[in-house]
Parts: sequence; C-alpha cells; structure tokens
Amino acid sequence: MLPAALPAARRALLALPPLPLPPRPPLPAARGLPAGLRALGTGPARRSEALAGAPLDTAAKEYSPKVRQLVRDIAGLTLLEVADLNALLKETLKIPDVAVMPAAAAASHLPAQAAPQEEEEVVPLKKEKTHFTVRLTEMKATDKVKLIKEVKNFVPGVNLVQAKKLVESLPQEIKANASKEEAEKIKAALEAAGGTVVLE
Repeated sequence: MLPAALPAARRALLALPPLPLPPRPPLPAARGLPAGLRALGTGPARRSEALAGAPLDTAAKEYSPKVRQLVRDIAGLTLLEVADLNALLKETLKIPDVAVMPAAAAASHLPAQAAPQEEEEVVPLKKEKTHFTVRLTEMKATDKVKLIKEVKNFVPGVNLVQAKKLVESLPQEIKANASKEEAEKIKAALEAAGGTVVLE
C-alpha cells in the first residue's frame, strides 16, 4: 500500500507551481546610455574600455618599489628571523594555526569511489644517507708520516704534533657531518696515505 501511494505523492509535488522569486533591485542608471544598455551596464564603448584595461597574461607584471624592497628584505632574513616573522604576522593578522595533513592522511579522507580499482603495493623508500662521519681506524706503521700530514690537512686547526697524537691514538674521528663527496675525498686521501677509513 505504501509503495503505490509514494509515486502518487511525487506526482502531486511535481504538479505544484514553482515558488515566486523576490523581485531584483534595479541596477544603477548610467548617464548618457540608452535605456536598454543602461539596464545591462555594458555598451560597446564600455566593453572596449574593459578589454583595453584588462591585463594580458603574457605581459610581465610590474611591482611597486615598496613591494620589491619588501621582497629583498624578506629574502635576506635567516630561518629564525623568518620563523619570528611568520609568528608575528599570524599574531597581528589573527590567522589561526592550521594543522597540515600528511598526504597519506589526506588520501584516506577521499571517497572510496575515487580509489583506484587495483591497489598498488606501497614500497617504503630507503632514505639515502647524505652526511657521514669519517673515522680513521687503523694505519700502516711504514706510512705513519704520510698519514700524519694528510690528517693535518683535513682536520682544521691541528698542527703536526696534534696530528701525530691523533694518528697514534686510533680509532679517531677525522671529520663529522661531511657531505658524501667530501667524505669520499677524505677517505681516498687517507687510504692512499696508508690508513684504514670507515664512513659512518
């Protein structure tokens, strides 16, 4: 009984006339234009003025000297100063902190219909080490003098006596937080001078 009555109720709702919309306020009248163009607010002259004043996408944007100086000042800030600037702007402009959603969490909020049919296996990316500690672990007794000279070259602020003590008390850290290229260069030089080097 209920399903038969439902289509009849739908038909009755569809047969009702639409509700009237409230009247629109009249547009401000433009002087010197015919009544039809006044209502639209766009005449041939007005359209050409609008098109002539529109910036082209290919044209280079001109910035005021004040804006250019501001960009130069901000570009010269350190990271700590930028963080302070960010905090002060948020406080002054009353901008609330918004939590940034990681990409994986954002993807989980998408509707299930948008998910691909086949799920791809997620392969964790292995982080490649970019900075190394160069550690001298052993030396050949016959090449001790060459190794002391090389250690003096790579350890800043060390004289020959200090380099000798450093080489005689192995294992020792030669350089910490060195880039991959620099660590490889130091390793090659120390191994050529008769030392055994480990990159950590």
